[in-house]
Amino acid sequence: MSYEGEGGTAPAREAPRRRRISIPVAALLVVAALVCGYLVGRPGHPLESSADAGFLRDMSAHHAQAVDMSLIIMEETEEPTLDTVAYDITRTQQAQIGRMQGWLALWGLSARGTRPPMAWMAGHGHGSGGEPPERMPGLATEEQMQELREAEGEEAEILFLRLMTEHHLGGVDMAEAAVGLADEPIVVNFAKGMVTAQQSEIDLMADMLEERGADPEGSY
Repeated sequence: MSYEGEGGTAPAREAPRRRRISIPVAALLVVAALVCGYLVGRPGHPLESSADAGFLRDMSAHHAQAVDMSLIIMEETEEPTLDTVAYDITRTQQAQIGRMQGWLALWGLSARGTRPPMAWMAGHGHGSGGEPPERMPGLATEEQMQELREAEGEEAEILFLRLMTEHHLGGVDMAEAAVGLADEPIVVNFAKGMVTAQQSEIDLMADMLEERGADPEGSY
């Protein structure tokens, strides 16, 4: 459209252009929307297959054996320091089992799960060929547990200290793996504290073995 005025005909004013979003920009916006939707709608707790859940389940079972071992030696030993150590392990690890099972329940996860034990550690420097370890690190065999039940006196004390040292070393291994693999800060911090506490008890048990004339570096 034009109009007549002084000086002749003026050019028609162009209509404002619509802004067009290029295809790459539009695609980015779609991706951003999907990401935002996922972040808003994702579960607020670990998944069934997570390292967090696997660690809590397996460490609960690992702790349960430490409690059993400690109860056995508490019935046998008359040495006050060892009795105190065994009591502390029983009390602390039983309380930690309660915390770990409580977190699983809070997240709506079962106490046992469907994956094989230690599957959460597979392919991360543990096990071979991407497969989980055959046994939890440091876990005593049933034969070793029976030997501990039948041992007496200082023999029982030395056996307990050696088995529990191996048990703690395995627990430290699992906890260090959880520090690197777990996502929940509460689980990571819990595992870090476990590494520190169990390493301290390993050092203490080494001293107790030396006091009994046993080699702290010796294995079961």
